[in-house]
Amino acid sequence: MTAPTHLDPSELGTKSYWDAAYSTERQNFASNAADEGTVWFSDAGAEQRMLSFLEDLADEAHIHKGVTEEEESSGAREGAQVGEEGARFLDLGTGNGHLLFALREEEWMGDMVGVDYSPQSITLANSIRDAKDPPSSYTNIAFHEWDILTQRPGAWLASGFDVVLDKGTFDAICLSQDTDAQGRRICEGYREKVEPLVKKGGRFLITSCNWTEEELRGWFEGGQFTYDSKVKYPSFTFGGKTGSSVVTLCFKRV
Repeated sequence: MTAPTHLDPSELGTKSYWDAAYSTERQNFASNAADEGTVWFSDAGAEQRMLSFLEDLADEAHIHKGVTEEEESSGAREGAQVGEEGARFLDLGTGNGHLLFALREEEWMGDMVGVDYSPQSITLANSIRDAKDPPSSYTNIAFHEWDILTQRPGAWLASGFDVVLDKGTFDAICLSQDTDAQGRRICEGYREKVEPLVKKGGRFLITSCNWTEEELRGWFEGGQFTYDSKVKYPSFTFGGKTGSSVVTLCFKRV
């Protein structure tokens, strides 16, 4: 498939916009610990639908949730340790880290890493994690300041991730007017940066409100990713065409 036409640039594609947004969310959280900031695509229930989709993959034994504290303490699996064999997650453009915290609360016990190019985002996510109760349940969730388009991964990459998540990050990158060394809009190089982060046989789960299912497939199929499946959303019909305001697709690294 060929990549779709570019979106018009917007301030939502600038680092200064996100630094300012997360600086405000930091201030809000500091004054009210119940205010953890934005949950992306909450109107469409995207986060819960992503969690349900991953739960189905676990039920089908495609990915593993890992050993919980209760299983370890009860001896349900002799010699097992918390988090053992649990899928490793990477959240690209983690923001306030909310999706990773939600995964942990759904008893996904493996290592989790959230990255963002905004230092304000990382400070916010760390503050929220450190305020969680009990703190021991969140010790293997780490956040790092990192720009996927310009920097090499850190030691946190290890052997790669079973699941890499994108909830609107590609949307924001597509709104940037910046170009790369080849003169392309930076969104054109995104897939090739994501691919090596995913283990072979692992999955890339991306949620977008700017692109249709066909357009997202145009962006991400053709390299090391093959289309696997999609998350179901309520659909609407307008002008004889049926669609959804939010799309979540799952790609598998071959």
